Amino acid sequence: MHRSAPRHRLVTRLLACAAVPVMLVVAGCSSDSGSGSKKSSATPSASASASPSVAVAAFAKLPPDACKTISAKTVEDLIPNVKSKAGTADKSSDISIRSGCNWNGLKSNGTKGSDYRWLGVSYQRYVSDATLGSGAKRATEQYAKEVAKAQATAGAKSVKSAATTGIGNQATTVTYTLRKTDADFTYATVVVRTENVVLTVDYNGAGYEGAKSPSVADVTKGAQTAAKEAVAAVATANK
Repeated sequence: MHRSAPRHRLVTRLLACAAVPVMLVVAGCSSDSGSGSKKSSATPSASASASPSVAVAAFAKLPPDACKTISAKTVEDLIPNVKSKAGTADKSSDISIRSGCNWNGLKSNGTKGSDYRWLGVSYQRYVSDATLGSGAKRATEQYAKEVAKAQATAGAKSVKSAATTGIGNQATTVTYTLRKTDADFTYATVVVRTENVVLTVDYNGAGYEGAKSPSVADVTKGAQTAAKEAVAAVATANK
């Protein structure tokens, strides 16, 4: 009989623990040794930590009409006898992310031949993303790709690149010549990053039937003039 008393006390304790909420049982009834259970950690796990934040992109939109980002005067100066002053807008599923416009014209000089000119502007806006990085970082990466793309134009000759100050945060002007449609074209491409937006201005021209092609200096000046207006248009759209 002296061995039945401990068994009776154990049954009594187990019954008492059964009547206690589960959370309390873990804390006070998990052991008969009296040592108690270990305290749960209050430190949150690494997986529960907040996702890293990125800087908000400076520009939330692009100009509503890319064809109006280059002034009518500049278009007329750069495109003699322009076919359409209103320009031709690029197709885009979302003009707040990607847009563009181009103009062209052919001016006849009689027996001296004809002058052809083409001007185009395109915009790409990048948003900040916790996985991909800030809008400015993503734009910087795309800016480098666009410069490399212009430098690697198929068939281009006399390719030259120069850092260009006074236009956006970063700008590079790429010039080259290219033979096509039985004429020697002169090109100037200005790639610009302004905060989280990358814009590219292409200006080129050629002379037909004896007319001279424009000089590198002339197309460079024209492209950079248009690029400055394009950068200003982005800032205006976000005021």
